[in-house]
Order: sequence, then C-alpha cells, then structure tokens
Amino acid sequence: MANKTNLSIGAAIIVIIAAYLGIDLNQDKNTTAIVHSENTQSESKDDQASAQQAQINSHNTHVDNTQNSQNQQGLEVIQKSFERKLSNVQVQSSGKVKAILRDDNEGSRHQKFILLLDNGLTVLVAHNIDLAPRIEQLQKGDTVEFFGEYEYSEQGGVIHWTHHDPQGHHISGWLKHQGKSYS
Repeated sequence: MANKTNLSIGAAIIVIIAAYLGIDLNQDKNTTAIVHSENTQSESKDDQASAQQAQINSHNTHVDNTQNSQNQQGLEVIQKSFERKLSNVQVQSSGKVKAILRDDNEGSRHQKFILLLDNGLTVLVAHNIDLAPRIEQLQKGDTVEFFGEYEYSEQGGVIHWTHHDPQGHHISGWLKHQGKSYS
C-alpha cells in the first residue's frame, strides 16, 4: 500500500511538474509567437517602406525620363529647324549658360544670354523682362530649361516668347533656373 501511495504522490508530482512545464512551454511558445509577430510586422513595415520608396523612385525615374525625352525631342526639333532655316517653331529643351550678355534696353527690355545645347548648337535667349521676371544670380555654366519660340540665325538661333502673352494670342513660354520658373 505504501507503494501505491508513493506512486500516487509521485504521479501527482509528475502531473504538477508536467503541468508546470506545459505552462512554461506554452509561455515560451506565446513569447516566440509574439516575437515572431513583431518581427513579421516590422518586416511588413520594412516591406511597405521599401515598396513606397520603389514607387517614389519609379515616379522620379518616370519624371526624369519624361524630361529627358522632352529635352531630346526639343533638341531634334531645334537641330532640324536650324538645318532647314525654319523660324516660328515652338520648342522645349535646356542648355548650359555659355555667356551672359548685357540687357537689351531698346524697346521692350530683354535679358540675354547664350545657351550651349547638348546637340552642340548655341542659341541666344532673349527673355522679355518687361513681361516676366529676370533670372537673378544667373551664372556661366548654369543649366536653364526653356519653352519658347525658336527663330533661325546663322549662329544657331534665338529663343524668345519665354514669357506669358498678356493679350493671349501666343502660347505662353517660360524659363526654369535652379527649380524656379520665370514666365
């Protein structure tokens, strides 16, 4: 009988230990599950951030590609217009400032500078500063984007109408320098 009692006490102790170990094991499993859940949420947030950054990069690449495409198309139009001696051609492109000239103050005042285009041509920009703000702080080597009208000249051409038309008869043009628009 003592053996049965000892066995019962032993079994009770084993059940208590098993129950204790079972609870401890479940707590470890719960802790592991919580840590795994937090890691998964963290990875999910990282994945979301990565996806958002990829979307931003894709948008920026699209914008850059669109701008490069417009610039390239503008360069081709200017090149063909120069070769064919055409004028009154609306163009959009960009170039680097090769020279800054004195303002033309006869009649309508114009800020004047020469741009070197990526296709090797140079164009004189005649920007009407009676109708649009002048580009302050313009320096040799700066990049200037433009949307205006190309006029043929033997030196490469002239870009004008880089401003709004107060009468609304002509397409409004613009210049962009260091992120600021001038129209």
